[in-house]
Amino acid sequence: MAYALEIEGLTKRFGDKTVVNDISFTVDEGEVFGFLGPNGSGKTTTIRTALGILRQDAGEIRLLNGLSATDAMPRVGYLPEERGLLRKEKVSNILRYLGRLRGLSKTDALDRGLELLHRVGLYEHRDKKVEGLSHGMTQLVQFVASLIHQPDLIILDEPFSGLDPLNVQLMKEMLAIEQNRGATVIFSTHVLSDVEEMSERVALIADSRLILFGDLHEIRVARGANSVLVEATSHPRFLPGAQHQAGRGGQTEYRLSDQLTPEMILNAYASEGIVLSRFEQVLPSLNDIFIEEVSNARQHR
Repeated sequence: MAYALEIEGLTKRFGDKTVVNDISFTVDEGEVFGFLGPNGSGKTTTIRTALGILRQDAGEIRLLNGLSATDAMPRVGYLPEERGLLRKEKVSNILRYLGRLRGLSKTDALDRGLELLHRVGLYEHRDKKVEGLSHGMTQLVQFVASLIHQPDLIILDEPFSGLDPLNVQLMKEMLAIEQNRGATVIFSTHVLSDVEEMSERVALIADSRLILFGDLHEIRVARGANSVLVEATSHPRFLPGAQHQAGRGGQTEYRLSDQLTPEMILNAYASEGIVLSRFEQVLPSLNDIFIEEVSNARQHR
């Protein structure tokens, strides 16, 4: 297996505080990988250490099938959580400069930057200074900068922050194009629905430790169904122990427990002669898994 990123036993300390504690995982070449964790869990520190911005205290890091961070950098695109564009400089000049840092010629850097500005709807703002852009526009410019050299590995830290739904969708479509080109995408976000939509595999860290890693579907299946989704024109008047949430179109989701099984729900509808148009056992969402795993980790620390 070819790996875009290998992290083995990574530990990073700041003084007496360990912010990344002996974590190990791999990211396959060509996949979209979700890197998750609550605020302060060590996600950004892990990313910065993997990229050589910070130096680890222990552990090994290899990028793009065995390269060091220094050797891999020309083939890596990085969108940091904190934005750092020069506010007094024009957008086109910034993109040309950053493209040249990644090995492009002056002409290619500008041409590529303007092409990407077209794609994100910011071409008309190419000669504006960064300080004249909105937060969302600035985010898109920095996203463009991370793609300008057609990197093999794209690492995005909270990429959708400050963007409206249309621009979030645009960014997802552009990342899909990059993946189809063969690039690997690693992204960290608090919007777990985006991870479920885009990623096949995930890593979850909490309080500096890796607590979950693997194929998201397999993780959900291993936990089993935790609710039942029912669609009907009406619902039973009496269903003991039922915790439910109403949805659209006559849908109701019942949370399963020892006191409420799928059979009990089905029997309640049948006993009142209610016809079901849908009865489906639902696997836990990534949000459910995130809350459960992080809560358990904090109880045992």
